[in-house]
Amino acid sequence: MNTAIPQQTATQSSLAMRLAGHVLSAAIVVATIIVGLYILRLYYLYPRTDDAYVRANWVGIAPHVSGPITELPIVDNQYVKQGDLLFVVDPRPYQSVLDAAVARLQLTELNIKALDDAIRTAKSEQVRLEADAAYDKQYLNRIEPLLTKHFVTANDVFNARSRVSAAEAGVQAAHSDVSKAQNQLGQYGDINALRKAAEAAVYDAKLNVGYCYVRAPYNGWVTNLNISAGQYANEGREVVSLIDDRQWYVIANFRETFMSHIQPGMAAEVFILAYPNQRFRGRVQGIGWALYQQNGATVEGLPQTEATLNWVRLSQRFPVRIVLEDRNPKFPFKTGYTAVVTIQGFRDQDSPQQTSH
Repeated sequence: MNTAIPQQTATQSSLAMRLAGHVLSAAIVVATIIVGLYILRLYYLYPRTDDAYVRANWVGIAPHVSGPITELPIVDNQYVKQGDLLFVVDPRPYQSVLDAAVARLQLTELNIKALDDAIRTAKSEQVRLEADAAYDKQYLNRIEPLLTKHFVTANDVFNARSRVSAAEAGVQAAHSDVSKAQNQLGQYGDINALRKAAEAAVYDAKLNVGYCYVRAPYNGWVTNLNISAGQYANEGREVVSLIDDRQWYVIANFRETFMSHIQPGMAAEVFILAYPNQRFRGRVQGIGWALYQQNGATVEGLPQTEATLNWVRLSQRFPVRIVLEDRNPKFPFKTGYTAVVTIQGFRDQDSPQQTSH
């Protein structure tokens, strides 16, 4: 019986299976490389980080005046709107100063009126004295030629000359009185300096009275309130903190190897750990330009770097600010929330603001 043909067939079948196995292995390797390259490409085209936190700007509210707090209508973690009253510093001392300033303004108005009357009186007296001086000078001019003809005596001429000198001195004194009254009036064009100073004092006193009533500069959340009415508030010292609710953003720390793939204006996808089933949209506002380095102290203009034997270079992380464009009252933002951010590049963001993850 001939067994060569079955053996040859089995050998060919075994070779074919081995060949198919090699081809399949090669295909798997190639596919793995392609998938790896694709994932690596996506990794850099769409940078992602979980080192990100929700933030909002905040200010420390401090009064412009000092005094005990008489009213404190807010509580900690309360939402306030722009213009809402936060607290009141005792306004009575400042109201007293305002009343005194108003009284001084009224007295200044009376003083200005009196100086106006004095100026008019001085000018009238000046005009009278000038008329008398002109008459005396004219009389002197008439009698001087008569002295040579002996129609008048030398004493008459002397007396006339004396009256002219006295009249001219009186006119000069009247000029001085008018100038003095005008200087006391303090009028410069259309502005009276006395009135302006008194009005400025009233305005300043009104400002201080208004500063006693401290109001919210914008919509926000009261935080870190740990005082009560009766606490003494010092000018310029923070009394309460207010979180700005007008704009929220995420500070996402990306490795420096991603910096060439992130630009201002790019869209971002944000997931907040507090709301795991919600996706939020954002847009890159800017990228940090500097990092604080403990080993980068400057000595005489030259950077000093600590020596190290570790040749492994860890990439730095730079903060990227992403402004959140989604606002949903059901999912309020809080500063400090942990987030995961993926940069989406430049693309249209006209899709719905909230979608399920």
